[in-house]
Amino acid sequence: MKQKKLHNIKETGFKVPDDYFSGLEDAILSDIKLKEVSDDSGFKTPEGYFDALEDTIANKVSDKAPTKVIPLYRKRTIIYLSGIAAAVLLLFNLSIFENKPTFDSLDVETVENYIMNENIGSYEIAVLLSEDDLLEEHFIEYNVEEETVETYILDNLDIEDIIIE
Repeated sequence: MKQKKLHNIKETGFKVPDDYFSGLEDAILSDIKLKEVSDDSGFKTPEGYFDALEDTIANKVSDKAPTKVIPLYRKRTIIYLSGIAAAVLLLFNLSIFENKPTFDSLDVETVENYIMNENIGSYEIAVLLSEDDLLEEHFIEYNVEEETVETYILDNLDIEDIIIE
């Protein structure tokens, strides 16, 4: 406390506006007079008003014609909107925008050319085939003549590529 010299401060730091206490008594008395006057709201209801109020309201309601209710959503609008939504949903589900190729449309020559030109190994081909495709009975049914195999080898293989050990 000695460093900041707080023990030497004589003022509290609070200030009162000028002429505050001279006008204080008048302000308090005017508030008291206002509250005495304001106890009476100035509005009065006739005697027996609330006793007959319920009957009066019931008579007025029964005399009126029933009000016409206008729905926010009409059935016709809901049917039109649901029909449009169903048509759009059907359009996207039919896959009109997608034209994917199928294996049925591929020629055997196209597949052979792809395999020959892309240098696909036996492992890549094995991944594409299932176990049902590789059953032994599928290969036994085919009878291939030696001449056909020889002509295929001669037409498709270069002799320079074969290394004889």
